This record gives sequence, structure tokens and C-alpha cells, in this order.
Amino acid sequence: MDGLFRLLLSRFIRRGTIVFTTASGTTFACGDGTGEPVRAHFTSAQAQRRLLRDPELALGELYMDGGLVMQRGSIADLLAVAMDQPDWTPRWAKLHGLIRYWIRTLHQFNPRRRSRHNVAHHYDLDGRLYALFLDSDRQYSCAYFETPDTSLDDAQLAKKRHIAAKLLIAPGQRVLDIGSGWGGLGLYLAGTCGADVTGVTLSQEQLEQSNARASEHGLSERARFLLQDYRDVPGPFDRIVSVGMFEHVGVAHYDTYFRRCAELLKHDGVMLLHSIGRSEGPGFTNPWIAKYIFPGGYLPALSEVLPAIERAGLLVCDIEILRLHYAETLKAWRERFLAHSEQAERLYDARFVRMWEFYLAASEMSFRKQNTMVFQIQLTRRQGVVPIVRDYIAAEDRRLRDLETRHRPRMQLAGE
Repeated sequence: MDGLFRLLLSRFIRRGTIVFTTASGTTFACGDGTGEPVRAHFTSAQAQRRLLRDPELALGELYMDGGLVMQRGSIADLLAVAMDQPDWTPRWAKLHGLIRYWIRTLHQFNPRRRSRHNVAHHYDLDGRLYALFLDSDRQYSCAYFETPDTSLDDAQLAKKRHIAAKLLIAPGQRVLDIGSGWGGLGLYLAGTCGADVTGVTLSQEQLEQSNARASEHGLSERARFLLQDYRDVPGPFDRIVSVGMFEHVGVAHYDTYFRRCAELLKHDGVMLLHSIGRSEGPGFTNPWIAKYIFPGGYLPALSEVLPAIERAGLLVCDIEILRLHYAETLKAWRERFLAHSEQAERLYDARFVRMWEFYLAASEMSFRKQNTMVFQIQLTRRQGVVPIVRDYIAAEDRRLRDLETRHRPRMQLAGE
């Protein structure tokens, strides 16, 4: 068993250095000897067999369950090496990938009832968990790091400002926030831009927090949050924004999504879609992520998104690709989470802590080592709605910065 195990891992890991110790005590190194060595120990022969049978699912499960124990370096260090290989998937596991691609539509089937269940699986966890690692505004999406030393809070504020600049919001305009999270973006658009915001979420936990925060900021008249599916929202709206929600729609529902957005958007309206995506073309969701973190989720390729936009009759005015911004966001989240791991363990248990550490580390490395990215697509229903050169984004950004300094609301910790 150890001989086959060593052979297969050595063929997969050809860059960097990982030293493995098997359950029987055999130690061997994989890679080309470069970089800081990472050491890991398999605690049972069963754990080794599970990894060989289905590595994309088993690696995370083994770390969660204690079948894989780090001896030198962290699981993030191991994933940084493993996800930097010439072949992103071990050759012996490619059949699993083909099968998962063929059946991906089943996993992404998200009618209303299933969508609400999938959202609750991740977002209706104990609210104190997210307070351990998110910024003070509870932004649970890619931040915008304008400089290498930008803090997480400042980067998340810059993200909201950057989105608002592309929306070109005038005071009093009606804005729909699809997938409004804990309300931070909606409150920014209402408080800084003077918009009339309707946010919709499928998370009961997020709904309660959002409306409570709107009341605390004195914005309840201009920012209201509803427990409602985007497909059931009445319109029309001057602006539509969606951040971090499109990953939960599913390819089979893209036509429905964009056609509904086109129906809800006024003739001279503007929409901004912010989503994680994949640069290498259509694929499937990592099975571990789908099972434990985001059931029903999928990161789309632009080649899957743009045809649905065209069929809906919407015009693409601008596309921006944010590459390593999410890697830096996830790194900050992971470091904060690990710094508060004892509190997380008290909320749940040690297995849950390892699961979330793996989730944050694997997500970070997918941006840092592979071709995961974030795209922002600006949409309208007709030509001439937004300026023909992109200078207006920077100009609007400067205007919003000035408004923030004059009307900055009192910041609260996410757990308050």
C-alpha cells in the first residue's frame, strides 16, 4: 500500500516540497525540493485509501476528521503546494471530474425552496461566528485592496465605493440589492449616496441583522430588507446590484436570472453584477465545497454568463476582472479566524474549526495558485446610459470619498 501511495503522490506533486509520513511510519518526500518543506502525517491506512479513491473530496474530510495531521506548516501551506502543480487534479482522479461535470446540472438545480435551504446551510450559522473574522461592516465578499498595506476594513469600504461609482446613483433613486447579506452595501448606498434601497435575502439571520442595523443608523425609511426570492420582487428599479449572490444561482437558472433583472430594471437603469468566476472555462464545483460549505453553488465562466445576458436583451457596458483581491481578503479572514479559533470551537467544535480553516485556505489558494477570479459586469438596457469613457468611475470614486468623510456613520463591530 505504501509503495503505491508514494508512487501516485510523487507523480502528482512535482513542484515544491511535501514530506509525508504514512500510518505505518514510512516517510517520503514529493516534489522538486524547492521552497519550505511541508510535513503531513496520515493516521491510518484507511485515510490513505480514501485519498487515493477521491482526493478532491477526501483531502478536506481527512483534515476535518484527523486522518491527516500537519506536522510542519499549516493546511494552507500544504494546499499552496498541492494547488500549484502542473496538473491541478491528480491523473488517477480525472474520471471523478468527468462524472461531476456531466451531472453538475443536478447539483446546481436551485428552485425557490432548495435555494432557501442552501442559503440557510451557510448563512444561518451562529451570527457570532462571522463576527470572529469579518470586517466591522460584515462584508462577506471580495474586498478591494487599493494598496498592499490597506486594512481589511478600508478595503471593504473601497469595494462598496467602487461598486457605487459604477452604479452612478443619484439621490432618491430606487436600488434593488439582490443577495443583500448583512446589509452593509445597502446601508452605504442609502446613507452615502441617498438611494432608496430594497435588499432581498434568503437568510433569516441576515434579514434580522440588516433591518436592525438600518434602524440603528436611522436609515429604516431608505433601506429596507426583505426575506424574498429575487424572482418574486416587484419593480421597477433605477439601479440593481448583486454582490456574492450569483454564485448560488446555477447555470440552468442564468436565463431566468437575467431576464428577471431586465424586467426589473428601468429603461435608463444600470445594473452591476459582482461574482466569483473561473478563467479556464466551464467546470464543476469542488465536491468538498459543495458538500460542506456551499451546496448548490457554482463559480461560472464568463463564457457561460455572457450568452444569458445577451438572450435577456441586456447590454454589457463594462467588465472588470479582480484577480488577487479575493486572495488577500481570504488571507485576512483566515488569519482572523485562526486568531479566534478557541471562540469558534466553543460555538461549535474542533472539527468545525478545522473544516472552516480548510475552506478559507482552499478558497484563498484557488485565487492565488489557480485561475479563480472575481468579475464585475456593468449592464444597461440601452446605449448611452453611462459615459463612453471609464474616467467617470475614478471621478465618482473621489466624490464618494468626500461624502464619506463628511457623513461617515459610526462604525460598529460586526458582533454588536
